[in-house]
Amino acid sequence: MTNEDIDYLQTIIPPNRLFTGERISEDYGHDELSAGSYLPEAVIMAEDERQIAAIMKFASARAVPVVVRGAGTGLVGGAVALRGGILIDMSGMNRIIELDRENMTVTVQPGVLLMDLQKYVEDNDFFYPPDPGEKAATIGGNISTNAGGMRAVKYGVTRDYVMGLTVVLPDGGIMELGGKVVKNSSGYSLMDLIIGSEGTLGIITAAVLKLLPKPACSVSLLIPFTDMEAALNNIPRIIMSKTDPTAIEFMERDIILMAEEYLGKRFPDSSSDCYLLLTFDGPSAAAVEARYGAVADLCLENGATDAYIVDTEERWTSVWGARGAFLEAIKASTADIDECDVVVPRSRVCDFILYTRRLAEELQVRIPYFGHAGDGNLHVYVCRDGLDEERWNTVLPGAFAKMYQKAAGFGGQVSGEHGIGLAKREYLHESLGETQMRLMRGIKKAFDPDGILNPGKII
Repeated sequence: MTNEDIDYLQTIIPPNRLFTGERISEDYGHDELSAGSYLPEAVIMAEDERQIAAIMKFASARAVPVVVRGAGTGLVGGAVALRGGILIDMSGMNRIIELDRENMTVTVQPGVLLMDLQKYVEDNDFFYPPDPGEKAATIGGNISTNAGGMRAVKYGVTRDYVMGLTVVLPDGGIMELGGKVVKNSSGYSLMDLIIGSEGTLGIITAAVLKLLPKPACSVSLLIPFTDMEAALNNIPRIIMSKTDPTAIEFMERDIILMAEEYLGKRFPDSSSDCYLLLTFDGPSAAAVEARYGAVADLCLENGATDAYIVDTEERWTSVWGARGAFLEAIKASTADIDECDVVVPRSRVCDFILYTRRLAEELQVRIPYFGHAGDGNLHVYVCRDGLDEERWNTVLPGAFAKMYQKAAGFGGQVSGEHGIGLAKREYLHESLGETQMRLMRGIKKAFDPDGILNPGKII
């Protein structure tokens, strides 16, 4: 960007919302996990849709790169300014615009935090099912990565709850997509292209989200097993049991011990090799009890050593607090990490985990893991520990290449819910092949002919 560019921005952006040079925080150069630092030349704290449209008209005319950022909790470098230019911080656009009780929708700005939205709708006796692990992420970020989370087994992912979007296009035009209608068969679904596009096609300025009635009762079940295969072999049985669990999480003892040390709190039970953590919800306590009782019996008949009911606030905080701290606990245990956010068919979860164990032995590195066993989405972390830089830079890409190749052989994909961003581009190309990548590049060109929106990401 030139001095003239900065001068022009100062005519349309209030001084307290425009930052350049040394006034730009180092935090804008990275996300939660990505290595390196890519600082923009200007940071704008967005106030409203018209302001964003004006920025994009300017950026389009001058071919200035623009990156949109929410809370910065991403894990793949999706919201860093790889090529400088302007970074638009959407965190200040955090207003809940409307709760429509009759249509069971809520309309929000993109900077609303997931935890704030969930609390707001539950206080009003509604339920927003998407439940990614990072509750401090923004709704705009969730939509941009099509975030999943723990409740995807029963309720699906973010895409399933987006009914309408307002989007600013790269040329500054404003487009309304979808709305409050329950079904729509009117041409191509451009809204579905925006969802999961990681800010490469347009800038979301408002979203209409579908709500459900708030479940009357929710209970979790913690089930210990003596070995991993026994635990994971129960997943298909549980799915086929018609008990309709909300979540099915998998964790091993090592990662629980890491979480205990990180939090300074004890897990209810850390004596077994591995655990399944399930949640059930429903219209009454009796209905929920019947469901979790059936699953407890099924697991006890197939290798489980016990079944703990998590039905008090204290137990719930203890169990789910530890589950929510797994990533931070792993980060605290090593010098550096990177994540393989792989997804495979449910029937191959056990095979993939066994492979990562063999790979860790082969490469002589630590590879902890946990994940959403009920939908095949695993979070696998390669840890640097004491490796020097040269060894780390050799081991890390080698491990990722082998894991993604194995996932592809199982019918899986490179990302279950965290997106592609900068970090996973090469693996996406290998996974999808040239035909799909050519079509994706064509879509990018149609929306953003000059390639100014979040350049260098996904494709």
